[in-house]
Amino acid sequence: MCGRYTLRTPADAVLDHFQLGAAAPLQLALRFNIAPMQDAPVVRWQRTPVELAESADATLESPESTGQRELAGLRWGLVPFWAADPKGGARMINARSETVASKPAFRAAFKRRRCLVPSDGYIEWETRGKQKLPHYIQMQDERLFAYAGLWESWGKRETGNRLDTFTILTTDANDLTSSVHDRMPVILNEADYDMWLDPDFNVVEPLQELLRPYPGDEMKMRRVSTRVNNVRNDDPECLESPQELF
Repeated sequence: MCGRYTLRTPADAVLDHFQLGAAAPLQLALRFNIAPMQDAPVVRWQRTPVELAESADATLESPESTGQRELAGLRWGLVPFWAADPKGGARMINARSETVASKPAFRAAFKRRRCLVPSDGYIEWETRGKQKLPHYIQMQDERLFAYAGLWESWGKRETGNRLDTFTILTTDANDLTSSVHDRMPVILNEADYDMWLDPDFNVVEPLQELLRPYPGDEMKMRRVSTRVNNVRNDDPECLESPQELF
């Protein structure tokens, strides 16, 4: 699974990587310990209605739309649109890629509301006896990347009671990360961003093909401080190795 992650990359590099332009309204702070039920940035497709010429014989089931990539702050922990209340989001920080197209909580979002979750590393805990030891997993060159995510809206915009939330998809661990956990977040190749974001593309098989383990030989892993265990801690010390703390 993925229960904590980081986004330490400077804002301008994030905007450039995701082709968002310099005018993205969301202010990005450096994050060293993003935790469930906190707000975090995601990249999603923002639809814009197209003005259609009036036609006497035109019959449309839904308006045509165009759009663009949007950087938005969403709460981590998906709340299905049909949920009676938003409390269940804490249990839905991850979605298994193998069943995401069929599970009632995720299938609508998988079809139309996919997103990219910017990150440059994540935390996974190794169970060793009674200890849970945090490890930081990132790319060999420490570059920015994106998890495959889904987003959902709960409540009504008109009443001011709308809540936008997201979840991160998981897959089998690769040969590097399997030593600490049997699952890992789905990391997408940059070339696949457009397909994943496209709300008009909903053919299950090609989308499922994207949800595979990222190659372990392109990643690295190291022990970090147990300071990261506390969700209130969000500073560089969370990622220091144990020997650096003494």
